[in-house]
Amino acid sequence: MSGRGGVTNGTWDGIVPPQCQPNSQILRLNSELKWETAHEPLHRDIDVNKTCGIGPGMVFANSILERESGIGEIGLVPCAIGGTNISEWARGSNLYNQLVVRAQAALNHGGLIRGILWYQGESDTENREDARLYKGRLEKFFTDVRSDLMSPMLPVVQVALASGQGNYLHVVRKAQLEIDLPNVRCVDAKGLQLQPDGLHLGSAAQVRLGKMLADAFLQIMAPLPVQSGASKRFHNFFLDFFLSWFRLAW
Repeated sequence: MSGRGGVTNGTWDGIVPPQCQPNSQILRLNSELKWETAHEPLHRDIDVNKTCGIGPGMVFANSILERESGIGEIGLVPCAIGGTNISEWARGSNLYNQLVVRAQAALNHGGLIRGILWYQGESDTENREDARLYKGRLEKFFTDVRSDLMSPMLPVVQVALASGQGNYLHVVRKAQLEIDLPNVRCVDAKGLQLQPDGLHLGSAAQVRLGKMLADAFLQIMAPLPVQSGASKRFHNFFLDFFLSWFRLAW
């Protein structure tokens, strides 16, 4: 979710596709919990131990604005950390707590949390037990986040893996495709073009995925609140793997 598009041998090529260009209506919550104009790489100061490149977040946000012009400003709240297992995101863990802190910070200026984008699981394909437990752990994660954000029906769009690091990719993919929670949609990344490393999506594939995420989100998006001219609303999206949170939000 943090984006490895255009990254080769630890170096990002700096090429930003047209669909990922900045827009004054798209903001990003940085590592200091301050809003700024969003631009690639979205996770540059979040997933700091890896090289970040193109991810699906900017495409997602631009696609939403193109199709829902009245949505106002979109705030992306990047939270993804590459190479982590779902167990590392359990309630009470450092990653989970950081996610909640960032979510709460996104609300400080009148924002509305509109959804979660979730793309994770490659590391869980390495161990048979992790793969077997993945579905239950992921469902609990979504339920816990919704509970802690006091939004039991918060829309979630998650991604079924295109690749994996281990022998149990089919087990994790099956779990992702069979998640059965209300207001949770799954888009399938299988078949999208991978980088030469055989694991991460290339830039063109990230562009395609961002559009797929937008399509799915618009199908389950709750109606927008009526906005007065005197009160500007932000929509927040969490990005893991964007966490993909939106500040519509990401």
